[in-house]
Amino acid sequence: MAKLYFKYGCMNSSKSANLLMIKYNYEEQGFRVVLLKPSLDDREGKSVIKSRIGIEAKCNLVNPESSIYNCYDADKTDVLMIDEAQFLTEKQVDELYNISFNIPVICFGLLTDFSQHLFEGSKRLIELAESIHEIKTVCQCGARANYNGRFDGEGNLITSGEQIVIGGNEKYKALCKKCYEGMRKQSLVKRRRQ
Repeated sequence: MAKLYFKYGCMNSSKSANLLMIKYNYEEQGFRVVLLKPSLDDREGKSVIKSRIGIEAKCNLVNPESSIYNCYDADKTDVLMIDEAQFLTEKQVDELYNISFNIPVICFGLLTDFSQHLFEGSKRLIELAESIHEIKTVCQCGARANYNGRFDGEGNLITSGEQIVIGGNEKYKALCKKCYEGMRKQSLVKRRRQ
């Protein structure tokens, strides 16, 4: 059904794997699927969506200044799927909303950043998507993870700084509220002692 979908989850919740499995299912039924991802997602350094479990597919890159309309061929697309949708601009999400009148548009991404704030793309998707679904994952303690922790090279939780860091050496981990807050307090105490 033609509508705008947003499937979100914390780090390591298998968002890309879900996207690739849904793509496979559509293609098995004869649908022409086009994959997009923002160029800000430079983990792979190329035009590919890759899951940590080892599956991957080629995609088209979307630059922050690009129009979504210029990133795919509407006449040859039955389904449009976007990975890392949190990195989209508000204008690009508005374009996806308009595209979703004609074909299904399925977006996958993070909801909030390491400091518990919405990303621009995610905020607009929450405002416009007709279907919003959480892809759940667990914290290291076994509880449901709701937050994305960013850690420096020494394992300290980072709670301030740039929302998007390109080429940094930070590591990310999905955390529950209790673990996130406990690590935040430990990091504050450690900084005060230094």
